[in-house]
Amino acid sequence: MTVSSTAVRTTRPPTGPRQLHPGAWWLWALGLGAAATRTTNPAILLLLVAVAGYVVAARRGDAPWSRSYGAFLRLGLLVLGIRLVFAVFLGSPVPGTHVLFTLPELPLPVWAQGVRIGGRVTVEGLLAALYDGLRLATLLVCVGAANSLASPARLLRALPGALYEAGVAVVVAMTFAPNLIADVRRLRAARRLRGRSDKGVAAVLSVGLPVLEGALERSIALAAAMDTRGFGRTADVPRRLARATAALTLAGLLGICLAAYGLLTAGGAGWALPVLLLGLAAAFAGLLLGGRRSVRSRYRPDPWAVPEWLTAGSGAAVAALTTYLAARDPAAFAPTVVPPTVPALPLAAVLTVLFGLVPAFAAPTPPRRAS
Repeated sequence: MTVSSTAVRTTRPPTGPRQLHPGAWWLWALGLGAAATRTTNPAILLLLVAVAGYVVAARRGDAPWSRSYGAFLRLGLLVLGIRLVFAVFLGSPVPGTHVLFTLPELPLPVWAQGVRIGGRVTVEGLLAALYDGLRLATLLVCVGAANSLASPARLLRALPGALYEAGVAVVVAMTFAPNLIADVRRLRAARRLRGRSDKGVAAVLSVGLPVLEGALERSIALAAAMDTRGFGRTADVPRRLARATAALTLAGLLGICLAAYGLLTAGGAGWALPVLLLGLAAAFAGLLLGGRRSVRSRYRPDPWAVPEWLTAGSGAAVAALTTYLAARDPAAFAPTVVPPTVPALPLAAVLTVLFGLVPAFAAPTPPRRAS
């Protein structure tokens, strides 16, 4: 008896509790991150962090990769602290007159003009560093929210066939951080059960080697399992079709990058939108043609229903409305530090950011593992 190698795709929806499509979570998180890039107002940035944290608390599962949000939050605080330390010891390009204190300044040679170590520390410089560091920390929090809500394995399964080979590497890299955090917690708990301290440099060094060893073994096991199941296997297609797919995909990605640069500049708004539409069309055509090389079968693919549309749409609405409001009222979204001013919190900005809470009510409750 022979078995046909034709891939069969079933569309029967899963029964019982289900997880939201991982693409919807990433679109929602990227929307919040895009909104964070349009403002340096600390009140709006903290509100974005609060919205992301509430959604994670409401719709996070109990899988090991779901516990990575706290690590990203601590990483954001670390980045903020490093940015402030650099502003204190290396100075800030923002001129200021309100001096807090003065550090001993290290004399530098003539060729290092414009760079200083020590000197005056002003309120204006610290405020500028605080706003920039808080914006970067907010971006890290948004990425951490997506990592703790979207399953990396399901994200790999949802990728188009043309992006599967590159997606394998990306998903394996995305899985490394959550699993690394889970391994650290497991080993620290084991040390506490043995009556050993889990704090200090010695504890970190004793945990580091087993964690790295476990990560390496897990990567090798994952690669072997994927190879056994035929991942990465492609069908034979004409060389002309393969070249057309590569050309369309490359041209589309270049067009999208060029349009993104034009949208961020002052004089590129006229031509950036047509270039963006052409780039998206070319990239979509390339992905559609590249999907013919995939011979993967899909069992019960993740549905894209009303909760997915609401989640992705809420992130897109936050990004679009924040961009519009920032253009209408730049002073509220980019408070001045020279002279120092108290940041305002417009009601329209608050209502816009609160759109990001939609997944906390629209997304289905993730299934829990049996204890």
